[in-house]
Amino acid sequence: MDRVAKLLEALSNAYGPTGFEGPVRDIVRHELEPITDGMETDGLGSIIAKLGRKTKTPRVMLAAHMDEVGLLVKHITPEGYLRFQLLGGLLDYAVINQRWVVLTRNGPVPGVTGLKSPHTIPMDKRNTAMFKWQEMFVDVGATSREDAEERLSIRPGDPIAADSKFMPFAGGKHYLGKAWDDRVGVAAMVEVMRNLASKPSPNAVYGVGTVQEEVGLRGAQTASYQVKPDIGINLESGIAADHPGFTPEEAQEALGKGPGIFLHDGSMLPNLKLRDFVVDVANDIGIAVQFEVLSGYGEDGAEMQRSYSGVPTINISVPTRYLHGHNSVISRSDFDQTVTLVTEIVRRLDAETVEKLRNFD
Repeated sequence: MDRVAKLLEALSNAYGPTGFEGPVRDIVRHELEPITDGMETDGLGSIIAKLGRKTKTPRVMLAAHMDEVGLLVKHITPEGYLRFQLLGGLLDYAVINQRWVVLTRNGPVPGVTGLKSPHTIPMDKRNTAMFKWQEMFVDVGATSREDAEERLSIRPGDPIAADSKFMPFAGGKHYLGKAWDDRVGVAAMVEVMRNLASKPSPNAVYGVGTVQEEVGLRGAQTASYQVKPDIGINLESGIAADHPGFTPEEAQEALGKGPGIFLHDGSMLPNLKLRDFVVDVANDIGIAVQFEVLSGYGEDGAEMQRSYSGVPTINISVPTRYLHGHNSVISRSDFDQTVTLVTEIVRRLDAETVEKLRNFD
């Protein structure tokens, strides 16, 4: 694997449920600290890397969230099973009979969400029985509550992450892994910052790994107030609808057809001048883009957009299959084109261009 694939592997494999993003933050720091002009964190734990020392140039914020959906230990039963709280939008059927890792103060503990044996379910109900997550539990091999607490060092409040490993599909063009929402965006942010470090842009660029996106875009709010951007670019995982079960009315992106641009989601409408600017840049450099209109979704661009007096913001995505599950799929070509496009966008955001994007007179 090349350097970029290894970065994607490290980010996908890292355990970082919402509110517990430390391992991902460590990777971002390791990658960006040697090549940027300064790094800091906000009070929630979002990490901010800066390129450019001039104070009068436009401030461009590149954001991607470090957290992933997961679980949280609610309490331990007398028999040693873990009852849990969801962290983020996991569907019930994405939780049952899956492998997990409980992140305790003394290290990771493997577990599995139990599955009722079909042999005990009446034949006419086997294919209709559906268990709610509130009925589920994590089995960690403990014999009692005391065993779980003392031998395994598990406490209420410990995060639980999906246990699923990165793997290139045969042929190497598609990558299978967990947490592409939004580790693929974090990797893209890192690579764009790497490109910009090698050839300075006419602005100050802030590469931000945000926290707690999956529970209300919280890190993007605090980080935006720390950065005070003039332009916001959010890097996310898009919804690839190129597999059975989707219609174009639900989602429109597909793997292998280039970066996505969100035109509508449940949290934000993009600045149309910025949208047109992004499309023009893509056309200039020969990169095809896809457009996404969603009735749901929510992403960090919304908090960048509404910070202070308002910030022209756009959400650019890497199409992803099977979001919010243990295993999702991305295309390497989509990732590379997203990095190329965003790098060129930032390099063209000089003071005059930013003023035009922000001016509604």
